[in-house]
Amino acid sequence: MLDRVTSMQVFVRVTQLGSLAAAARSLGLSQTMVTKHVAALESRLGVVLFHRSTRRLSLTEAGRLYLERCQRVLSDLDEMEQEVALEGGEPRGTLRLNAPVSFAVRHLGPILPEFSRRYPLVSVELGLNDRLVDLIEEGWDLTLRIRRMVPSSLRARKLASIRMVVCAAPSYLDRHGTPATVAELEHHVCLGYTLSDAVGVGRWRFGPQGSRSVPVRGSLSANNGDVLCAAAIAGQGIIYQPLFLVADALRDGALRVLTLDEAPVEEAGLHAVYAPAAVVPLKVRAMIAFLLECYTPVAPWDVL
Repeated sequence: MLDRVTSMQVFVRVTQLGSLAAAARSLGLSQTMVTKHVAALESRLGVVLFHRSTRRLSLTEAGRLYLERCQRVLSDLDEMEQEVALEGGEPRGTLRLNAPVSFAVRHLGPILPEFSRRYPLVSVELGLNDRLVDLIEEGWDLTLRIRRMVPSSLRARKLASIRMVVCAAPSYLDRHGTPATVAELEHHVCLGYTLSDAVGVGRWRFGPQGSRSVPVRGSLSANNGDVLCAAAIAGQGIIYQPLFLVADALRDGALRVLTLDEAPVEEAGLHAVYAPAAVVPLKVRAMIAFLLECYTPVAPWDVL
């Protein structure tokens, strides 16, 4: 007989992702095993939980009722286990952590060995991408976000400030001159970051709240800051990027900060974002405390 709690967890994940195959990948199970779990539930309950089509599964009325109860039961189980774990006082389990690519390569990956040394019972599963992930639907315990946080049901803890800088290689500035005002950027090659409204393609924003907007043009745009940084170092143009990404190039002189008549837009900072819960898991609390220790009071990328 299949474990009932596992079957409930499988059922909830299938409803979240909309397909047996996606749920199987997310849970690390075979699609056959996921199908068996769903079939076992339907057999035990004597109802059909899903309407099945060639493209997507959708819940029946009985399925919607069962989903509500499953979520409540599984949440209660999680809270109970977390309360017991808190009594033990040692973080454990797998921590699914998501972070932006360039930031993680520079400032997260290098410190994770120390986290593992301190907390040997925690296994970190690190996912890297620059898109805004759905923490709940995709099953992340914790995500790091570099952005202004908007009101939501999620919890957020600011870990560090993120400063933006405009910079270029000395070779570019020697050929094209050094702009002194943001208005002059219109006459330069400006490499845009496609995932940002503030420093994207065609227009850059300045001032603490981004109130000053100037048109820009460039020969390259990308959804990754490292690509833009490499292009700038090679003399292709001017970039407008977070300091953590260009700090090394500024230290060794490969890039030079431009002092303009308007201050760069202010990013709200680096945040640790996690789901609300009556009891925050120890593994999540341990990671947040560790990152605060590493990034405050002065972030390593702010030391030039």
